[in-house]
Amino acid sequence: MVTRLTIPSPLTGSRPHGPVSLPLLPTVHSAATVARSSSASVPVLIFLELELPGAYRARHNRAKESAAREETKRSCEGALWVSLFQTCSSSPFASIFFQKKLSDGGKIGVCYGRNADDLPTPDKVAQLVQLHSIKHVRIYDSNIQILKAFANTGVELMVGIPNSDLLAISQYQSNAETWLKNSILPFYPATMITYITVGAEITESPTNVSSLAIPAMTNVHNALKKVGLHRRIKISSTHSLGILSRSFPPSAGAFDSKFAFFLKPMLEFLVENESPFMIDLYPYYAYRDSSGNVSLDYALFNPSSSDVIDPNTGLIYTNMFDAQMDAIYFALMALNFRTLKVMVTESGWPNKGSAKESAATTDNAQTYNTNLIRHVINDTGTPAKPGEEIDVYIFSLFNENRKPGLASERNWGIFYPDQTSIYSLDLTGKGNVNVVTGANITSSNGTWCVAAANASEQGMKNALDWACGPGNVDCSSIQPSQPCFQPDTLASHASFAFNSYYQQNGATDIACSFGGAGTKTTKDPSEFSLISLC
Repeated sequence: MVTRLTIPSPLTGSRPHGPVSLPLLPTVHSAATVARSSSASVPVLIFLELELPGAYRARHNRAKESAAREETKRSCEGALWVSLFQTCSSSPFASIFFQKKLSDGGKIGVCYGRNADDLPTPDKVAQLVQLHSIKHVRIYDSNIQILKAFANTGVELMVGIPNSDLLAISQYQSNAETWLKNSILPFYPATMITYITVGAEITESPTNVSSLAIPAMTNVHNALKKVGLHRRIKISSTHSLGILSRSFPPSAGAFDSKFAFFLKPMLEFLVENESPFMIDLYPYYAYRDSSGNVSLDYALFNPSSSDVIDPNTGLIYTNMFDAQMDAIYFALMALNFRTLKVMVTESGWPNKGSAKESAATTDNAQTYNTNLIRHVINDTGTPAKPGEEIDVYIFSLFNENRKPGLASERNWGIFYPDQTSIYSLDLTGKGNVNVVTGANITSSNGTWCVAAANASEQGMKNALDWACGPGNVDCSSIQPSQPCFQPDTLASHASFAFNSYYQQNGATDIACSFGGAGTKTTKDPSEFSLISLC
């Protein structure tokens, strides 16, 4: 069956701060548009429709594609890696394999932006993060109160040096050492600082700070080395996808030549110091700015989306995130940086937008982030790097009411400032299961919220502490000698607190999340053994 493919571009992934224009450009074999962010001068190429002869126009049966690709993978078993354009099979679906090292799996983190005037205090944020089993958090500076709040929590922090500080840090080694002495050393290792981002999306900065990045990174690295922390705390800098001049097809991904003056030395620095290349990816913007040509299902990871085939490699793409990632991988390969790890330091979907931002909804935000988390946790990898671990930071922890621009810019959060969830999101990627435990709890609607059977002891304890603290649950009844103290088990006490919070907050799915430690049941917990009804 031969069909015409609509090709969603993976390039419009940076966060624009104004309107985007889409003038038409003719290209060979395609219709294309150029989108340009008002905050950057980088042209963005969007291929709307690809017309190529032969097999690359066909949308093949998915089952056959999967079987062909599995056969290709089997034929490559035992090989550590294969050169870029060498395939292990004559199949038209033969995957390109890259060097892959053993790893402990992809990780999910959350960005903690603070451009708002209604956010909870850092200590409450630290409690919220622990409650929801979030293990990795990115902040955009080195705020002392935040570093103190996250001490002894076990949460790994990525801290940042803002673009406005790059000049001073890059000019003098002593400035980098002073920053490290004041901003990092007093809190480390109680606060687990693992990454320092030196600048953020430097090519998008209104002031030209690109040339300052390498000297600043070098000075910070030397400062860390001086105190013996250069192997424990890694240094990098984040980029928008505007750093590419081309992203479709993914195999033709290429960095913009005007950034070569700093990019090549930066990549060499990252390889030498075993630090990741950091990129911010936003499929939402590609869909928003070309919704007539980009499938929403494709942007959201939905399985009903139409496949997109890379005409150079035959690799099949079922979502835009993978296409964006592979464009970066191929761009790095073109510069002979084959083994450099890529980390996604921002990705997400807005939960609310203006009238013309119809895709900015809580349902779509929940769908995108849920599918992204599963994609990462399962080590799905990408078509070009199957099984590759990818660390991703979800943007963002809270809505930020002081951000300028369209309504969506202020509504990327997964929590409201009052710390309640905007939508249900399991950040562990594991989901809830039915429980076999109960507690001294009552229900007015035929459902209860109790401790999940698969919840860890620490996760249950963190959730209990939160419910009895910031959650405003009256837990006096489960204190010693009080009527609901027995049975004296963590699961029983947690279930009491979980259900109290759940019933007081509308008995919604969100109110029974507790970072995966809680789950709903329609069975009266008093029917279980070892339960006394208060």
